[in-house]
Amino acid sequence: MDEQKKKISFIINPISGTQSKEQILKWVNEKLDQEKYVHEVIYTERAGHAVEIAATKAQEGVHAVVAIGGDGTINEIARSLVHSKTALGIIPCGSGNGLARHLQIPMEPKKAIDIINEGLIDIIDYGKINNVPFFCTCGVGFDAFVSLQFSKAGKRGPLTYMEKTLIESLNYRPETYELEMDGSTSRYKAFLIACGNASQYGNNAYITPQATLNDGLLDVTILEPFTVLDVPSLSFQLFNKTIDQNSRIKTFRCKTLRIHRATQGVVHFDGDPMIMGENVDVEIIQKGLQVIIPKNAEKDTSNVIQRAQDYINGLKQINEAFVEDLTHKNKKIIDRGKEKIKKLTKI
Repeated sequence: MDEQKKKISFIINPISGTQSKEQILKWVNEKLDQEKYVHEVIYTERAGHAVEIAATKAQEGVHAVVAIGGDGTINEIARSLVHSKTALGIIPCGSGNGLARHLQIPMEPKKAIDIINEGLIDIIDYGKINNVPFFCTCGVGFDAFVSLQFSKAGKRGPLTYMEKTLIESLNYRPETYELEMDGSTSRYKAFLIACGNASQYGNNAYITPQATLNDGLLDVTILEPFTVLDVPSLSFQLFNKTIDQNSRIKTFRCKTLRIHRATQGVVHFDGDPMIMGENVDVEIIQKGLQVIIPKNAEKDTSNVIQRAQDYINGLKQINEAFVEDLTHKNKKIIDRGKEKIKKLTKI
């Protein structure tokens, strides 16, 4: 009987995001279609471990490997599944969940498991930056620099990312880049250059809002130097999916792109930082990855008011996380104070 069932491997990154992975596993056991699938659960133990696990599972010919984690975990798994018969499934629980949001996979784990039960598979493009695969976005400049600082932080989550963004934006200086594409060369002084296979970084921050996952093209967004007065409109348009309409923004599409800069520096791919040389080559690979997607996924028809509300809801989540963080820290201080008082009263 089990031989007729499709095998699914769930790979969990225990440190990504803030959700309880054990609770997600309980939901997997309760909700996964046992008539259709037989499954196993594997925990990652270090950076890069998911790459190894997924490669083994692809060689074994399992039906799907499901990432329980964020875009970094998804990247590690997906790079081992490209051009294979094994599909990528996603239960999003990372800090940004950019690819899952673009694919309209629900953020609620129970609903994401329902998508896996439906079992609809599509084939999407992926990109490479100096031969390193990415599936959502990559780039150079400020966003890459923030990714590096975020990776050094002791804790994850939107509060930490927002904190790093605000602090680093005060001191970051734009660089001058030379771009080669389609036989032409251009120079830009830029705050960042983002290349999108998907439309967003994560958290509904649409840096390449017109990008699609199956058109065989990179969507490139260049953010030129701006002033403090530009920040409110840029921020609103980033979450409102209209940043390409800002006068500080240049956009174009291409299949390949070479970015030349004066010195080596940091780049990011799907939010993970890496130091690369002066020349950064980006390309798109068509129809390279099978992905489990929702049956009823539709084009984004939300209006400006809905997107603004999404933005406000995101800010509320950050504020709630901030309050929770402060409460936790204050409790620790109070507990330490109580311990000191106990020791003093015993003397």
